[in-house]
Amino acid sequence: MKSFGSKPWVLPQPVLIIGTYNEDGTPNAMNAAWGGQWDAKEIMISMGSHATTENLTRCADFTVAFANRETLVASDFVGIVSATNDPQKMQKTGWTAVKADNVNAPVFTDFPMTLECRIIRKIDETAEGYNIVAEIVNILVDEKYLGEDGKPEVEKMDLITYEPVRHGYLVLGERVGNAFADGKKLKYFFRAPLAYSEYIPIFAVN
Repeated sequence: MKSFGSKPWVLPQPVLIIGTYNEDGTPNAMNAAWGGQWDAKEIMISMGSHATTENLTRCADFTVAFANRETLVASDFVGIVSATNDPQKMQKTGWTAVKADNVNAPVFTDFPMTLECRIIRKIDETAEGYNIVAEIVNILVDEKYLGEDGKPEVEKMDLITYEPVRHGYLVLGERVGNAFADGKKLKYFFRAPLAYSEYIPIFAVN
């Protein structure tokens, strides 16, 4: 195997759209890839220094939307353009924003699934940014992605993942197995050697 040293190549990486309100009350969004589940009802996101981090200093509430194939272009756009430099940033996305019911942050209704969150604590806060641990207050899912059992059917969402090696986006979707179930096929596949007491003596019969 070829060695590549230390690089930020954890796979797969999500494409998270962080929604906050600017100081003037207008919606803002940024793209983050370094984030994930922290606890059963908490997430962690690594933040740099952005307009979004300034917004989170004023208010601990935000939303996290999961980007998909349909929102890819605009999701990439909000990751490379700052509202500080382009006041028309959000208008260019074409996204529809409504106020979240449970937190003081915008919900972009163009996404299949959104978390309503509130910061619990900041870790390693410096001038370059910080990591946040946040409570998941509520989860919103577009009803067209719900299955007959009323739960989200993730494979229908066309979610995208950030590919950090060549800086691309890949589409997720194919269900290839069942967690906590498929592995049971190997549970009894190999039988441990019998203990001495388990051997049944065989006697020759003349």
